[in-house]
Amino acid sequence: MTEATDLAERAGDGDPRVGLRAVAALRRLVEQLEAVQVRSARNRGWSWQEIAIELGVSRQAVHKKYGRQ
Repeated sequence: MTEATDLAERAGDGDPRVGLRAVAALRRLVEQLEAVQVRSARNRGWSWQEIAIELGVSRQAVHKKYGRQ
């Protein structure tokens, strides 16, 4: 079982402490994955607008978050 799968299972745990910790860990994982994919897209010549469309956010939001990295 992968870490992400384990976290997803724990997110549904009946104990809120376990579930909330898993949700927080999943949030960190998603942020890391998003950053990797944005960097990959930029390295391939994608515009901020193209990335924003795929993420479902505004161009300004994605540029503000990743533009200085």
